[in-house]
Amino acid sequence: MRYIEDDLTNKTILITGGAGFIGSNLAFYFQANHPDAKVVILDCFRSGEKLSNGNLKSFGHFKNLIGFSGEIISGDINDKDLLVRLRDEYKFDYIFHEAAISDTTAQEQDLMIKTNVNAYKDLLNLAVAHKANMIYASSAATYGNAESPQRVGREAPQNVYGFSKLSMDHLSREYMKKTDISIVGLRYFNVYGAGEYFKNSTASMVLQFGHQILAGKNPKLFEDSDKILRDFIYIGDIIQANVKAMQPKQSGIYNVGTGKARSFQDIVDILQAEIGTSLTCEYIPNPFIGSYQFHTEADITTTKEALGYEPAYEMEDGIKAYVSEIKRIYEVEVK
Repeated sequence: MRYIEDDLTNKTILITGGAGFIGSNLAFYFQANHPDAKVVILDCFRSGEKLSNGNLKSFGHFKNLIGFSGEIISGDINDKDLLVRLRDEYKFDYIFHEAAISDTTAQEQDLMIKTNVNAYKDLLNLAVAHKANMIYASSAATYGNAESPQRVGREAPQNVYGFSKLSMDHLSREYMKKTDISIVGLRYFNVYGAGEYFKNSTASMVLQFGHQILAGKNPKLFEDSDKILRDFIYIGDIIQANVKAMQPKQSGIYNVGTGKARSFQDIVDILQAEIGTSLTCEYIPNPFIGSYQFHTEADITTTKEALGYEPAYEMEDGIKAYVSEIKRIYEVEVK
């Protein structure tokens, strides 16, 4: 599905974090719908290097790009020499900035700020130099435990990741005042869909529950999971929002969710209906009470008005569209 009718012939698009979950989906969207555009992917790919919490520093994986025919650059957004080369050797029309330390449990505050905030400023300067529209990944983590529905302007980050994304938003607003380029920040809520498997333990619970069920294991849920509600959004709607944010004169920070809160119990029930199982759920104590969001729901009023965004996938639709890929990943990567 094409989300804009603009002719992107001879336009050059940079996608940072292009071997990751959202970046790779963007790359394939443009390849399928705008084949005359030039797409350049920048990703540091995975090296095995880990954070102090044991999770990988980078989740980028070549398998997310099998079938992609554009240009691929292996590099780190913290490499200033690389960014100078990008400025001098290319002329970008659009920059989709998805690269980040995206692990919400990471404790390395210095690396988080350096990668998510300082490198973003360098990329903003690249966008200004090229007169390129900047569309970047912000996050619902900026809201922390703010009451639902979450609205831009009511932020209360509870971890350094959320703080770094809010800092990116502040920086963006400063650039909006002094430059003519379009800058759009998209605050993603709980995203799920094809391409997330290589996020390992940080992949969505849709995928993790799906693989539990396919393995014949009783799904393990926290107690009162029917009361733990989140705004789960399918990757197709994330791509829609990103592409519609390419339109000029729409600078701003926008929530990207469905505007509806659903429970973890809903996920399991829908998955079992799609897979054809009736396994008994096991309920375990929630060890994160006090540090856990129990309700997220995006206020998407301004997103609809400014971007023309309209969620196309209810959770039932998203899981139905995803379940064949959940099965494929289970057969190819898990078993």
